[in-house]
Amino acid sequence: MLRFDIAPVDSNAYRLVATVSFSVAALYLFTSFQWASLILAVGGFIRGFISPHKCPSYKLFETIMARLGRVKKVNAGSKMFADKIAAVAGTVMVVTWLMGSSIGTIPAIAILIFAFLDLSTGFCAACWAYAAWYRFHSA
Repeated sequence: MLRFDIAPVDSNAYRLVATVSFSVAALYLFTSFQWASLILAVGGFIRGFISPHKCPSYKLFETIMARLGRVKKVNAGSKMFADKIAAVAGTVMVVTWLMGSSIGTIPAIAILIFAFLDLSTGFCAACWAYAAWYRFHSA
């Protein structure tokens, strides 16, 4: 459902968020810095379950895009849905890392792929799924 209770968000700032998500997933998969998945879990939780406007990284990226004159406001609902998925994936990555399990590579690979799609093309798969779900259930 569209979120009118939360101010619109900048989709270009979210592309920078996707860059951070991609970097965290790459660190998790290809280095020993698997603790970086905490960044994904905490950031996704703040943006997805509280408000993007309360997240320090989003506020920084929004400011950067505003100074560059590249603001493109969109409804917050689909982006918050994507962040909820990132929070769950990040939490799975953290928990499995702490347990010494390699199962966290599954959500890390998914984040790596989908974050790359978003940062390189602007296509947010979770946003697309959210919009499709909304259209299906409102018809």
